[in-house]
Amino acid sequence: MSTGALDGVRVIELGTLISGPFAGRLLGDMGAEVIKIELPKTPDPLRTWGQAELDGHHFFWTVHARNKKAVTLDLRAPRGREIFLDLVERSDIIVENFRPGTLEKWDLGYDVLRERNKGIILVRVSGYGQTGPDAGKAGYASVAEAASGLRHMNGFPGGPPPRLALSLGDSLAGMFAAQGALAALYRRTVTGEGQIVDTALTESCLAIQESTIPDYDIGGVVRGPSGTRLEGIAPSNIYQSANGSWVVIAANQDTVFRRLCEAMGRPELATDERFANHLARGRNQDELDKIIGAWAAEREPGEIIATLSAAGVISGPINTVAEVVDDPQLQARGMIADHWDERVQRAVKGPGIVPVLSESPGSIRNAGPARPGQHNDEVYGGLLGRSADELESLRAEGVL
Repeated sequence: MSTGALDGVRVIELGTLISGPFAGRLLGDMGAEVIKIELPKTPDPLRTWGQAELDGHHFFWTVHARNKKAVTLDLRAPRGREIFLDLVERSDIIVENFRPGTLEKWDLGYDVLRERNKGIILVRVSGYGQTGPDAGKAGYASVAEAASGLRHMNGFPGGPPPRLALSLGDSLAGMFAAQGALAALYRRTVTGEGQIVDTALTESCLAIQESTIPDYDIGGVVRGPSGTRLEGIAPSNIYQSANGSWVVIAANQDTVFRRLCEAMGRPELATDERFANHLARGRNQDELDKIIGAWAAEREPGEIIATLSAAGVISGPINTVAEVVDDPQLQARGMIADHWDERVQRAVKGPGIVPVLSESPGSIRNAGPARPGQHNDEVYGGLLGRSADELESLRAEGVL
């Protein structure tokens, strides 16, 4: 049976930690065969990441290595380089997130890969991109979020710009890298040739910043942090309920705002000149937030959400992960998914597959290889036809 829309596509994943492996995971979720290469005796540090621990194992690996096969290979060794090129001949996509120039240093630049397979697609993820004055610099998500201007817009006015408690820049880059891989894969059906997909962490963070650049270019506006709301977009904020928890109420569209006023028993607010349209509400959002906040403070969160949902007003709770896991909507959509993790011999919950395809949905086939090199014999023996004696020789040399 098909494992997804990318069934039949083979991906080689190089690199470590988040951005490259996340791109590989996304392709694997959609059915691609992903072969992850780790250095002998130097596994991906992601195997040891994650805050929970069971029997010495951590679980960042469980979701970012799912649907992958693990092999070990030293690309720097001559025999390892040749084996890698044999894999390139039989593959469609390579994903790497080394510092620019690393593959070239190993004499494995795109020109060399293309000689072996003109259809190969090389997806390159780096801090600043493959060209430009900063191309050679190492990059982490934290710095990319800051350098791109994204971090500057987080937090409260006058305060330090905090980070989200996730490696957002890495994940954004992984998503754009996977998107680029799919575009290049389609283009290959037209031209028969592969290409390079060049994805930078900084540029991925920049790409989601809406109108910040034209606002600055045209009006000199330097957009800054706005706390729990967006400046000029009202009402769209968090409001504290009677039990102290917070709910989100978003009713900045004129029609939705009128429904909110009715639901609060304050229909006159919809025609009040201070709040009558989008621009007016933006100018008076402090006053409007106080009115909505006073209404919410007298009600339990469940009552607020039920009342507003019935009226067609967008609202919702601010859930912790414990509440997310129990969310019936996410459960119904398969977004809280079990991964059978052979390291701990039990199912481990993780995120489901996004997006959902109607005719060729993705699948979770495994929770990531338990051991580095777990699929060496399958890949090098079965796929490449290397003999058992040759594989033993390669192990003895430290190539595998």
